[in-house]
Amino acid sequence: MNFDAVIFDLDGVITDTASVHAKAWKQMFDEYLLSRNKRSGEPFHEFTFPEDYLQYIDGKPRYEGVTAFLASRNISIPYGDPVDPPTKETVCGLGNRKNELFNTVLKNEGVKVYESSVRLILALKEAGILLAVGSSSRNCRSVLETAGLLSFFQECIGGIVSKEEKLKGKPEPDIFLFAASKLGVPPHRAVVIEDAVSGVRAGKRGKFGLVIGVARENNEKELRSHGADWVVKDLSEVTVGEINQRIKQ
Repeated sequence: MNFDAVIFDLDGVITDTASVHAKAWKQMFDEYLLSRNKRSGEPFHEFTFPEDYLQYIDGKPRYEGVTAFLASRNISIPYGDPVDPPTKETVCGLGNRKNELFNTVLKNEGVKVYESSVRLILALKEAGILLAVGSSSRNCRSVLETAGLLSFFQECIGGIVSKEEKLKGKPEPDIFLFAASKLGVPPHRAVVIEDAVSGVRAGKRGKFGLVIGVARENNEKELRSHGADWVVKDLSEVTVGEINQRIKQ
């Protein structure tokens, strides 16, 4: 084999948690923007999906997503502290409110898994390829557990690990590089599979052997222009043999 490991993003690649995240983000931001409208008459411009989600949120650590979206609406509030309650008007408070809403939706609705992704994971595992998840989500492990997939991966590098290890969020390559190092595989012998522009940029910056972009939101051009070597609509288009042929040597 020309590669030893594959590092998957989670949301939008393995699980359809992007829709769960989007629902939680929209509820949180719309509630907050409406509260500002009622307090000061500030115009209400709702959070949109997929436009705002893809441009400001997708693939970023939660608090960075809050900051980016608020800046798009010319709103500046204190950053606060990660322990801020979800009722506090800080970046961290809003981020924690979103996480509270996400966990409520996850508990009530469960996790939808992309079956084609599971088939690829099983094929890779059968071929002896090491597997990891590299995600900005602090809920990475709990989502995989809920989906019954955690045991397939040797490493799960999510938001909690990133904080402990002081890893920079995507588009910096830290999360993927750390996952590769934990697997004991150099980046040029590893593949990154992502659906977010920030994620493919991270894979490109990390000099991984192959960066596969999954264009579920008809964003093929954006993924390709930001570093994806191979863009597909769904992982049903990807085989172990094709990865082996395409990976850079």
